[in-house]
Amino acid sequence: MADLSSRNPDWWRQAVIYQVYPRSFADADGDGLGDLAGVTARLDHLATLGIDALWLSPFYPSELADGGYDVADHRGVDPRLGTLDDFDALAAEAHRLGLKVIVDLVPNHTSHRHPWFQEALLSAPGSPARARYVFRPGRGTYGELPPTDWQSVFGGSAWSRVPDGDWYLHLFAPEQPDLDWSHPEVREDFRTTLRFWSDRGVDGFRVDVAHGLAKDLSEPLRDVGDIGATGEEALPLIAPGSHPYWDRDEVHEIYRDWRTLLDAYDPPRTAVAEAWVPDTRRALYARPDELGQAFNFEYLETGWDADRLRRAITASLAEAHTVGASATWVLSNHDVVRHASRLILPPGTDLDAWLRSGGIDPETDPEAGLRRARAATLLMLALPGSAYLYQGEELGLPEVADLPPEALRDPVWEQSGHTRKGRDGSRVPLPWTVTGPSYGFGPGPAWLPQPESFARYAVEAQAGAGGSTLELYRTALRLRRKLLQGEELTWTPAAPPGVLDFTRAPGWRCLTNLTAEPVARPAGELLLSSTPLTEPDVLPPDTTVWLG
Repeated sequence: MADLSSRNPDWWRQAVIYQVYPRSFADADGDGLGDLAGVTARLDHLATLGIDALWLSPFYPSELADGGYDVADHRGVDPRLGTLDDFDALAAEAHRLGLKVIVDLVPNHTSHRHPWFQEALLSAPGSPARARYVFRPGRGTYGELPPTDWQSVFGGSAWSRVPDGDWYLHLFAPEQPDLDWSHPEVREDFRTTLRFWSDRGVDGFRVDVAHGLAKDLSEPLRDVGDIGATGEEALPLIAPGSHPYWDRDEVHEIYRDWRTLLDAYDPPRTAVAEAWVPDTRRALYARPDELGQAFNFEYLETGWDADRLRRAITASLAEAHTVGASATWVLSNHDVVRHASRLILPPGTDLDAWLRSGGIDPETDPEAGLRRARAATLLMLALPGSAYLYQGEELGLPEVADLPPEALRDPVWEQSGHTRKGRDGSRVPLPWTVTGPSYGFGPGPAWLPQPESFARYAVEAQAGAGGSTLELYRTALRLRRKLLQGEELTWTPAAPPGVLDFTRAPGWRCLTNLTAEPVARPAGELLLSSTPLTEPDVLPPDTTVWLG
């Protein structure tokens, strides 16, 4: 059994971490927005579920230009979500229940309401206040053109002009100006932030946009041009580590500095990088003298294909082992279409187009999607390494694809010129009860509308119900904790086409049938199945079993 005790410095290597998006988890004060007190009140759900840690998405002061990732104070709590005392109460209760606490760190940018940026706007071009950010004069006769062709991840130019003519960089929303990480004040301020939360008992950090901090700001700034300007798809087209602003080699010096700080605590604080980089580069962020772990998005992006999944799993384990890290696995998070919907869509589906259609082109079968999602989850939980769950997936929640345009809050909708609906469909507040104006999320309506179908997914409807998705998760996590030994798997030779079949020490076996036809199930004690088995020696389509 894995040692997940409070003093074990390696507790994270095969932990199950549950992502809480606080504004959509539980609303204690009735304003329609989830808050820290709401999270604290529902921690018993997480303890009963059987997770090892919760990861809190940003709860810092923010105007929500990007769902809380536009941070005005990295060492504060948004008044709508509570106070630092509320955070301390949450952390204390989580630790009493045996749960670790991980917080989101957002170092690439601040909110435009951050005191530093407000000072920069009141200062002259070239002033020390502006040096903490990336300000540059424009091109063109009158400086009317952006300094480079760099593009925002959310759409449009990554540069915005201020009234005095200077332009500032924002790789995301205009309300999220990028910091200049070559500035010593920026580096020292984030060291202070790491100490601030570590001193309050935080057990680890999830580092947002970990691959974006270092930028080539040497003059003249260079255009990206034909290699592509937005995201990791451009990276394989240039020399590794040399893109103007993604995954530059210099970023690793920052994380080596952080590791020294985090290792000064007993036990050392953990960290995991959100780094959208080619798989050959991801392991660099997970080195033991850097963050120690990095998100592996290949599993999420691979789709429901046995051969591709096997390659992704094998490569991910090998890459993690090269640096002594453990692999990470994730199926859903606050930025992607929920896997109960995504996995049942035909291969190659344009997810933006599907969301614009309200989830009807192509149409999906929710029951078939849930069946596949349950099978994918049991497969993921059987793999060596850490599993990251996203709130609501234990209820089998599908994507809410039919949110009306007037309800959308994600800046992607506006910045893309209404061509990308954005991520709100995965952020709809959770249903806790089968009735009520927000199904128990709070005493009144929620900040995003919930569909009537949420009633049947509610915790109240599923708790104690045999065969429910919630009970499947509870059983799987309880069993997983008992079975864990080592960090290796062995593929079973000559598995049928379309079937993933591997063993974990000491003889625990996982099989997943990804085909449309039933296959023979090998002998062995049935420990758990993602769907009921009507014939004991048959493994139905879209089903995972664990055998002893």
